Amino acid sequence: MNQPLIEVRGLSASLRKGKQELKLLDNVEFQIMPGRALGLVGESGSGKSLTTRAITRLLDPAFRVSGEISFRGDNVLKLNQSRLRDYRSTKVGMIFQDPRAHINPVYRVGNFLTEALVNNKNLSRDEAEDRAVSLLNDVGVRNAGDRLRQYPHELSGGLLQRVMIASVLLAEPELILADEPTTALDVTAQSDVMAIIEEQRLARGMSLLLITHDLELAAACCDDLAVMYAGHIVEYGPQVHLDPQHPYTKQLMDARPSIDVKSHRLPTLSFTRDEHERIQLASAQAQEVSV
Repeated sequence: MNQPLIEVRGLSASLRKGKQELKLLDNVEFQIMPGRALGLVGESGSGKSLTTRAITRLLDPAFRVSGEISFRGDNVLKLNQSRLRDYRSTKVGMIFQDPRAHINPVYRVGNFLTEALVNNKNLSRDEAEDRAVSLLNDVGVRNAGDRLRQYPHELSGGLLQRVMIASVLLAEPELILADEPTTALDVTAQSDVMAIIEEQRLARGMSLLLITHDLELAAACCDDLAVMYAGHIVEYGPQVHLDPQHPYTKQLMDARPSIDVKSHRLPTLSFTRDEHERIQLASAQAQEVSV
């Protein structure tokens, strides 16, 4: 029987705030089978990015984390430093929402793409550059050889996100974590980038965890959907967008503007004070960790 590539069970994460302990992730559970894609959907501060950082063990040590994250049977939360480095460098790859914040501005594009190949896969510099050029061509970057000699500030946002995607694919991970990969791009570039991610993922047999606030986008790209609200998974399954059962899922769909429906005011959800504080803190912590 096919086993999940990654399985998250009872994942919780909390922070101290004075004498109070705020739980920002609460009993999060989902799984991704090999070659499948899961869309994790919710508004800013719902806990999506914290979940991805828990999966890569990049949460600040101030967090109290419990539960289990099982990758091919190994509990990620208990990996020693050597195995954790291997897990991060070869098993999972992260595509961030703002490539300019996660690509070293003093490195040329070629150095950024080839460093891991030279250090981790023992390729020569020429072999690494040849592989990088080939993959840049695959993700739609023209004049790839010339791009290797450029610095990040010389590339547009769309091109730089393609470079970020290429850097992840070069490591040949089994699981791609894409955290709002199109947020910083214009509409045309957004469509192109998502098409590239989907095309390359399917061609290479990789799994995907897509983080987004757009339920329709996730439904178009993913096999399964998980809707997150205030640190909880409130709805989970393949047909969530077609027959939403939870009030939050319904409101999330209604909040998306439509050219077919005239509305004077988009619907909103009301929060309790505790939920509001939790969402604010989760959003702030996600921003601090990503810097």
